[in-house]
Amino acid sequence: MAAAGGDLVLGIDLGTSSVKAVLVEATSGNVAHSQTRDTAASVESECGPQGKEQDVVKIIRALNDCVSALPKDKLRNVIRIGMSGQMHGVMFWKTNQGCHWINNGNLRVFETKEASSLITWEDGRCSMGFLASLPQPNSHLCVATGFGCATIFWYMRNRPYFLESYDGAGTIQDYVVAMLCNLQKPLMSVQNAASWGYFNTRSKTWNTDILAKSGFPVFLLPDVENAGFIAGKTSCEWCGIPQGTQVGVALGDFQCSVYSSATESTDAVLNISTSAQLTFSMPEGFEPEDSPIRGEAVSYFPYFYGRYLAVAASLNGGNVIASFVTMLSNWMGDLGANIPDSAIYTRAITAALCHHKTHLNICPTLFGERHAPDTLASVSNITASNLSLGHVTRALCRGIIENIHAMLPSKQLQDSGVKRIIGSGSALSRNEVLRQEVEKVFPFPIVYGKDIDSAYGAALVMIKQW
Repeated sequence: MAAAGGDLVLGIDLGTSSVKAVLVEATSGNVAHSQTRDTAASVESECGPQGKEQDVVKIIRALNDCVSALPKDKLRNVIRIGMSGQMHGVMFWKTNQGCHWINNGNLRVFETKEASSLITWEDGRCSMGFLASLPQPNSHLCVATGFGCATIFWYMRNRPYFLESYDGAGTIQDYVVAMLCNLQKPLMSVQNAASWGYFNTRSKTWNTDILAKSGFPVFLLPDVENAGFIAGKTSCEWCGIPQGTQVGVALGDFQCSVYSSATESTDAVLNISTSAQLTFSMPEGFEPEDSPIRGEAVSYFPYFYGRYLAVAASLNGGNVIASFVTMLSNWMGDLGANIPDSAIYTRAITAALCHHKTHLNICPTLFGERHAPDTLASVSNITASNLSLGHVTRALCRGIIENIHAMLPSKQLQDSGVKRIIGSGSALSRNEVLRQEVEKVFPFPIVYGKDIDSAYGAALVMIKQW
């Protein structure tokens, strides 16, 4: 099928805190329009602070609002939809009752019906002891807390009655594709399947034998297809997009973000948003080891066209700075002052810019790391002269960069042929101190301004299928 001049591809990303939709011209690859909506979907978990869950109803409403805000005359020209979203997480639904379609003004949209909350990638309910009790996977990737299969194991052992209510499961992006296409069996890309654990990327199959022996509800596992596969067609008109529009199998937001920005095989991408990732593409023909290596900081994620990404994925990025700002805000409140978090953040960065170096050391692993989940944050080299706001903020930003560099050092990048680093992500783009520390630590040209965009990457993947 050849794209006509006026044809558009819709790219969607269902992120941890927001939804983004972009309309991309199918012939040129240029972005015609975009919209973003915050989801504000976090809810309390029955597991307490360790549990991280989101209200799917709020996410879908934000999605409908985001897409319907795009120009109505342009939505009629959408011929394909590319979908990406936050990886690792899991939600459950009844496959024949997962949503219902309603009229919202002049538009047709869907709303969540028989579905659970989303247990996100940030979920920490699976302790090290719990993970150690799980069967060894037939995969090159370890299983960590927040991974879909680990979470299902937790429910199986702790809330088995919960699983009895559902016959389908997937990531939030898999759910949306299933609802748009009225799929009777959830469908998942190799990228998202690998992010769940217990998936062999060579054979592209679940470890069903291993799982079944442990009593795992294997009927919940989605079917799996390659990235770029057309999952189906829209069963209804949606937000003005015609019925019968092709929808791609949902992709990983990480892979789509890299796809949108790394134009050369010698590019590495450093993204610092809520978390932080440093990655580069492995050579064609590379295959990872058959079994996981616990404690290894670098993982290999399936990418596109049979290739893999070498990935250092840190759980500590902009969320650490946000926690620091929250701490300061709470202290100010205790002292009787009320200063908005945004003002505290601005003043902290301004103060740090006055201190280009500090001897204060902060290990910023406030949220642990997947390869070392018991790691704690710490502060050292404290003196009477380096306790100012500027010193502490500078040390915190440097610590975030040094942490990701320790996971994937410059020498390993150089030995792999990396020539430059594409720097991106919301935390990096708005924080000059972080950028300064990146340039101190990594001996490569750093290119900013090519902001990685998972929604745009998802659209590009759909365009490339022609």
